[in-house]
Amino acid sequence: MMALREAFSAFRRAPLLSALGVVTIAFSLFAFGLFGLVAINIRDALQSIENRVEIRAFIADGTPVEASSAAMGDIHAFPEVLSVTYVSQDDALIRARKELGEFSDVFEPGVLPASLDIKLKPGYRDPTTVLAVANRVKSYDFVDDVRYGEDWVAKLYRLRTIATLVGTGLGLAFAAVAVIIIGATIRIMVMARAREISIMRLVGATNGFIRLPFVLEGFIQGVMGGLLALGLTWATSSAISHSFMRTAFFDPTLATLGVIGGALIGLLGSTFAVGRQLRRL
Repeated sequence: MMALREAFSAFRRAPLLSALGVVTIAFSLFAFGLFGLVAINIRDALQSIENRVEIRAFIADGTPVEASSAAMGDIHAFPEVLSVTYVSQDDALIRARKELGEFSDVFEPGVLPASLDIKLKPGYRDPTTVLAVANRVKSYDFVDDVRYGEDWVAKLYRLRTIATLVGTGLGLAFAAVAVIIIGATIRIMVMARAREISIMRLVGATNGFIRLPFVLEGFIQGVMGGLLALGLTWATSSAISHSFMRTAFFDPTLATLGVIGGALIGLLGSTFAVGRQLRRL
């Protein structure tokens, strides 16, 4: 309890220095938070596009409805398949005229074949899996052709892989820079109180007794910096959503982890900085 009071008293004795620590932590985490926000929205955009991946199996004319229904049951049992929808010739005509309105006069009744539209489960939409499912569907005798946009699926998967690798690399770089800046700031704060630490050593205070108020102070600054960074990130996200385009924000779990991350950075930074200063005395 005494260490906690000492930590809060440090804020009153050196408010500008304490504010500098909080602001530094906040803006370092804010920069990292902005990157995280961009990464989340890119992930959601790719996920939205990926949800459109489907296999379309065109059914030969004259195929009995019973054969199509039996095949739908078999295909739906595939572990990769999410859903199977039967599209009749009339439904295919309506869809084509709706999607290609300027060419609606080209499509006449009976021109387009019936089909089975197959959607795959998340995690099974990579090119290899899609091709494997397409080949299995194509093995049915009444299936004339199977289309799934092979080139488009391959490019989408390649783009997702590149985005993941680049995002991970940049995320680690931002995190490293944030830790370095925050660590340097906390070290300056501890060095500014080197005389106070020396006096405490002279009166017989143990290293643990000396270190605890500084560690608690760093922890408090980390929490405050994390909350401030979260507020700045939310304000930026809201401004972008209001002025430009709708963006997704961190879910409660990620937001909480961000504040905890700030607390841990403040805690570890102050622990190492105080430990280094004590070894010099």
